[in-house]
Amino acid sequence: MSLTRLFCDTDDFCQWFIAEWERTQIEVGSKKRRRKRDLSHSEIMTIIVFYHQSGYKTFKWFYERYLCKRLSQEFPTLFSYNRFIELLPDILIPLTFFMKSRCGKGKGIAFIDATSLRVCENIRIPRHKTFKEEVGRGKSSTGWFYGFKLHLLVDDCGEILSFRITRGNVDDRTPVPAMLKNFIGKVFGDRGYISKKLTELLASDDVELITTLKKNMKPRVLAAFDKLLLRKRSIIETINDQLKNIFDLEHSRHRSLTI
Repeated sequence: MSLTRLFCDTDDFCQWFIAEWERTQIEVGSKKRRRKRDLSHSEIMTIIVFYHQSGYKTFKWFYERYLCKRLSQEFPTLFSYNRFIELLPDILIPLTFFMKSRCGKGKGIAFIDATSLRVCENIRIPRHKTFKEEVGRGKSSTGWFYGFKLHLLVDDCGEILSFRITRGNVDDRTPVPAMLKNFIGKVFGDRGYISKKLTELLASDDVELITTLKKNMKPRVLAAFDKLLLRKRSIIETINDQLKNIFDLEHSRHRSLTI
């Protein structure tokens, strides 16, 4: 996505969301100054999203060596790097809702999967302090990890329909009902989603859960179309790989929970 189109999308979203969000916030009784900043919420959000599209592995390099030098005309009122970092917590909630607003609606076929988001290498777990109260140890197909889990729901064209971020020790099946709240159709997942209780719960909402089988399970009869789609789960695994390795979603350079 081009920088201009990205800014237009974020700015259109912020036009109505920021005003509504500030109107519904609970007041603490003390007056606060609301001086207008040189950089708007939409500009800060645009910079954050554009960074993940840029290919840079370090945000500081992206900000100081690319943004400040090559995009100074597009952002003539840029802050210093340290000041920009201080303001990031202010756009956490708007950015989250913006990403949710970009999710698709689905057309009856979806794939679901979870992937690990490590916050540090396993050898550094005893020394890690940034996410000490928020993360957990989990196990994926590649082994144990320490961090979060990203749960994704995508359609057959690769468009993201829903997502959740949980602790690393949360069961893959736990956020499924919430992710499929407004979905009707067939959902395909791996053996980690096998659950009779979950299947019956989703069936009551017109959602059919179809999973691969464990080695010790008896084979079941599936329609040829369902068998074909079950083999197409590589779509969501490809998306996971792109988010983590191309868009640099997984890294260990966090300074705090909100940065």
